[in-house]
Amino acid sequence: MTLPPYLAFDAAREIAAGTLLTVALAARQAIDRGGSPLVFEVATGRTVELDLRGTPHDIAGRLEPAPAPPRPRGRPKLGVVAREVTLLPHHWDWLNGQTGGASVALRKLVEAARRDGAKDDLSRAARDAAYRFMTTLAGDAPGYEAAIRALFAGDLAAVRSALAAWPPDIARAAGALAAAALEPET
Repeated sequence: MTLPPYLAFDAAREIAAGTLLTVALAARQAIDRGGSPLVFEVATGRTVELDLRGTPHDIAGRLEPAPAPPRPRGRPKLGVVAREVTLLPHHWDWLNGQTGGASVALRKLVEAARRDGAKDDLSRAARDAAYRFMTTLAGDAPGYEAAIRALFAGDLAAVRSALAAWPPDIARAAGALAAAALEPET
């Protein structure tokens, strides 16, 4: 299941899902009707503060990314940063014996660790996003504590069971976020 990048809620009702502009315009309409909408970035579960003043054209103008500056001529900067690393002498001996020296060996080790832990990192980030979303919109809902315990225990069935008493739109979104965290391949 593919989740939208942003969600907008007004009280317990989902009012929009999709791009930032789509949810911003829906949030503006909710404000015009007297509502108090919240916009969530799905990837992090955090609320997004938006400047919703003016016309829809004004809002769109503020949300459009600025054009990228032209690339300078010449060789691109790689962003290499020099920092101190403290290791034991036998670690330095091993690193210095590697092809390319210590810097190349350390870069390869870091890249391998990033690759090996990528799935766990994504799962943890998705779980944290689900937690933030649930806490913001349903922190006082019945079964909230049970849902959070089940989320961190990795028990999707228990999460869904705990969501049963929540408002339908919040329960559906929270269930989708929990599923993305606990079953990332779906």
